[in-house]
Amino acid sequence: MHRTLSLAVAATAVAVTAIPGGPVAATPDAVQWGPCSERATPQKAALPPLECSTLKVPLDYRDPDGRQIEIAISRLASKVPSQRRGVLLTSPGGPGITGLGYPAVLVGSGLPQEVLDSYDLIGFDPRGVGRSTPVTCDLTPEQQARGNVPPYAHTAADVAREAPNARAVAEQCATSRTAWMLPHTTTANTARDMDRIRAALGEPRLSYLGASYGSYLGAVYTTLFPKRSDRVVLDSNLGPGGYDVTAMRLLARGMEDRFPDFAAFAAARPEYGLGTTPEQVRAKFFDLAERLEREPVQGFDATWFRGVTFDRLYSDADMPLVARFWQALDAGQAPPATPAFPDMENFMAARFSVICGDNRWPQTVRQYQRNVAVDRLKYPMLGGATAGIGPCAFWPDERVEPPVRIGHRGPSNVLMVQNERDPGTPLAGAQKLRRAFGKRATLVTADQGGHGVYPFGPSACANDAATAFLTTGRHPSQDLACATEPSK
Repeated sequence: MHRTLSLAVAATAVAVTAIPGGPVAATPDAVQWGPCSERATPQKAALPPLECSTLKVPLDYRDPDGRQIEIAISRLASKVPSQRRGVLLTSPGGPGITGLGYPAVLVGSGLPQEVLDSYDLIGFDPRGVGRSTPVTCDLTPEQQARGNVPPYAHTAADVAREAPNARAVAEQCATSRTAWMLPHTTTANTARDMDRIRAALGEPRLSYLGASYGSYLGAVYTTLFPKRSDRVVLDSNLGPGGYDVTAMRLLARGMEDRFPDFAAFAAARPEYGLGTTPEQVRAKFFDLAERLEREPVQGFDATWFRGVTFDRLYSDADMPLVARFWQALDAGQAPPATPAFPDMENFMAARFSVICGDNRWPQTVRQYQRNVAVDRLKYPMLGGATAGIGPCAFWPDERVEPPVRIGHRGPSNVLMVQNERDPGTPLAGAQKLRRAFGKRATLVTADQGGHGVYPFGPSACANDAATAFLTTGRHPSQDLACATEPSK
């Protein structure tokens, strides 16, 4: 089983993409669109078909004519040429998640027609992922089953016991057949790939809609290329450091922010037998976790229990599923089956490549022991796991460049949308990114829970602000707090 926390046009133009101090990149090829393979973009018949293509981009932008890798891209073209104003590059987040099918997902999730008329929607698999040149860490099935967040550490000894597993994964990544990609599989280089996509599509500027880790990717793009970014919507925002050790530890705060929504849901439905008050439901969480650590139920242990609970709280629609999981485990029965995560090995390898390569993480076991001791008390539901030790502690020291510093220089063309109770990218991180952007950004918060605002969430106030910005360029004159809206 997978024990993982969330994770889940024809003109040629010259790309003047450059690393500071590096040479100008070469001219990319024109895009030749064709049908997407079913494996590349599996989608329901009711959703619009996409076109696909691939681009060659430099592995290392300091050597633009050197070794090349492939980036897979997709398109859903506007059907109203008179209203089309450009391209809208999209990202569902990650890192490690395919984005080729994301334009169709957005359509199926209710992206307004005026946005579809205004843009060609572009999806892509970032470097290292899926149909783009993929990375691997040669992870065994057992390593994949352990997931990308360590087991909950109750003591310093628990952290020390996990360290060899983390070191083994890091060493496998560093010696795999794609180890040559590691120093270059970074957010900054993915942003440069985005600018290659823009140039290959013949567009002078690029609009962008990215969620979760995609918020950081968009922030890096508009920082590196402020004059080439048009309208930038960042949804469910990481802090200005991206997926660093701070963001990983912040997941535990996100769980605490979000859990009261589920506790109220379960308490109002006594048929689940999880408690009749939110306090009783919270107590049931710790009771189940403790019991499953002592004795798993048919292979389902406490790590799986915490991970699935966290993942499924990303959406209000999954709350009944979480309640049924708990109900089954409480009765000593196997819970309902969950779908397997597709290509778990590539997801985990690409994720580790980016988060470990973007930033330097603490490198001593003792530091993780300290972090766990703090977070286990502050955020007891998840803090002993998200503060624990992982492969980034043992990652190779080689770094091509320092992380991109998000700042306030550039046009005021960034709209941030954020749920107040987001488990995966908590509001506290979004507020830090907002401060880093300064005058460049406007923040719209929605008084709702879950991961993902636009167009997935029920807040008409937040959704309308994003639609207006993408279609007219207008955004609120100051940060906007959208109140809770009555259920329809």
